Amino acid sequence: MKKLLEKFENFRKKHPVPKKLRTPLAILSLLLWVAIASIGAQYLVGYLLLWTIGVDRLGINTFNVLYQVISYAVTLFLVIYVPYKISKKGKTTREEIGLKGWPTWTDIWLSPLGFIAATLIAMALAALFSLFPWFNADEAQNIGYTTLLYGSDRIFSFIATAIIAPIVEEIVFRGWLYGKIRSRLNMFASIFIVSLLFGLVHMQWNVGVNVFATSIVLCALREMTGTIYSGILVHIIKNGIAFCLVYIMGIGL
Repeated sequence: MKKLLEKFENFRKKHPVPKKLRTPLAILSLLLWVAIASIGAQYLVGYLLLWTIGVDRLGINTFNVLYQVISYAVTLFLVIYVPYKISKKGKTTREEIGLKGWPTWTDIWLSPLGFIAATLIAMALAALFSLFPWFNADEAQNIGYTTLLYGSDRIFSFIATAIIAPIVEEIVFRGWLYGKIRSRLNMFASIFIVSLLFGLVHMQWNVGVNVFATSIVLCALREMTGTIYSGILVHIIKNGIAFCLVYIMGIGL
């Protein structure tokens, strides 16, 4: 592996990329890497669990939680650790990810306002896209749970969906990816590109439009506060409410 990396580095030095193409290629590489890591981790972990525990057990809520947690751990490993090991330029600081310091009272009171803003923008975009016959705003998102949850299933599923998922997704998208792209582009272009990819990786039209709107607000919050803490809180509120409505109250099942 080390020899392969050395050959790649030597090839890069002998064939430098033209200056005009460096920024577009760098951004494209970042987007592809996050997309491959996010989606690839799900398939990799899914197939490994299918092979080890079987398809019947994977359908059990407990194992679905295990699948989610491992997938997010692999995604973090691929997105943040692997580039650092491949190249010194891949090193990422806490400040670049948006985890500088600790959450503040400003982060806390901004979170409900951010949730309301994200909801309103998502409703407006959903109404706009509803003009197209191929868009189904009421299509349910499948995250692996198909029944109302009780007892320990409810607790662990809530932790995975409403706490772990928001934290990891914010670190990856509004943290690592936004930090890398923002250092190369202006604010508006960075927000649009990150939010577009965030919508695309969810691979479902109505969900994609919804999370695109949410991402716009979360990126804006990072610009306002300099960290992703308020974004994490907004994401937790959003996922927590959705989880309770669907898998505890049974609305939409």
